[in-house]
Amino acid sequence: MLGNLKDWTIQLVIQDNEFTRHAYWALWGLAFAESSFFPIPPDIPFIFMGIAKPPAAFFLATIMTIGSVLGGAMGYAIGFYGGRPLVNWMVENRWVQKVFSRRQFEMVESQYNRYDVWAVLIAAFTPIPYKVFTIGGGLCRISFWRFMAASTLGRAGRFFLVATLLYWFGASAQFILRNFDIFLIVMLILVVLGFAVLRYLHKPSPGTDVS
Repeated sequence: MLGNLKDWTIQLVIQDNEFTRHAYWALWGLAFAESSFFPIPPDIPFIFMGIAKPPAAFFLATIMTIGSVLGGAMGYAIGFYGGRPLVNWMVENRWVQKVFSRRQFEMVESQYNRYDVWAVLIAAFTPIPYKVFTIGGGLCRISFWRFMAASTLGRAGRFFLVATLLYWFGASAQFILRNFDIFLIVMLILVVLGFAVLRYLHKPSPGTDVS
């Protein structure tokens, strides 16, 4: 079923290596829906479109970012206003379970309790299911504006990184994109290590007067 749904999302935006009439709106809608309930990542049709027209890659990334962040706001509202009763219904419904699970929401709550808004930033950038974190953000009542800032930074970072690969390498970028989840995780690790090194280098020496 998910395979057929994936093919459908591709056909919405591109056919015979050409953009469909409503390709841009369809891509925006897919990015919006995936942030709260839709199971297919919008990266798939995005990559097909970028390979077909590399010069449009950054415009496509902009569409994806706007749609995904606004969809994330809707996911936040679902968690905020629906609360625990709605989440309980979702994880007990056999159709919804194909997208969400109780274990995922329990994991999200623990991550928000530990890392607050940093959790949504990591989820927005990496292969971690973003939609679970958008609904979880509302459920855990984290600051909405900090949530939106982290979502924008994470989603833009992810999509514009893909756009850069598509723009410069076109179809030749397929090898990296086929392993993109691993690539993103490596990038995230390098960023975290970079911040750790900078923090260590700027750490005052023992006995240094920092007053």
